[in-house]
Amino acid sequence: MAVEYSKDWDIEQYYDETEPDQHWQLRKEFMTAYKGQFSEEYLVALARTFTNIEMLGCVYPKEIMVRVAELSKDIAAKYRESKKTKLQRTFVSAKNAAESRYGGGNKTESETEKKKQKL
Repeated sequence: MAVEYSKDWDIEQYYDETEPDQHWQLRKEFMTAYKGQFSEEYLVALARTFTNIEMLGCVYPKEIMVRVAELSKDIAAKYRESKKTKLQRTFVSAKNAAESRYGGGNKTESETEKKKQKL
């Protein structure tokens, strides 16, 4: 027989106003999925660990990584799928941005490289 834990606690009490909404929503979904299957304290810690791994790329000891991966499989897959349709940021070096805006005009990168080779 599996141990059942209290469901008589409010997930919302763990909302942190300094946390980005996307992080909170993912963490909340994890806690909602497993509320009653773990102690409140342990589930809150697991949820925080999950969002740290998923959002920030944190790495934990192997046993924790495996446990969180197993528990978050469906939640993470849904989140990753939703990211595919969102706007992606592209980082450009300051030099390329400046050349593009002020000095490079409409030159392509290969034209710029050719010009450098001639010098």
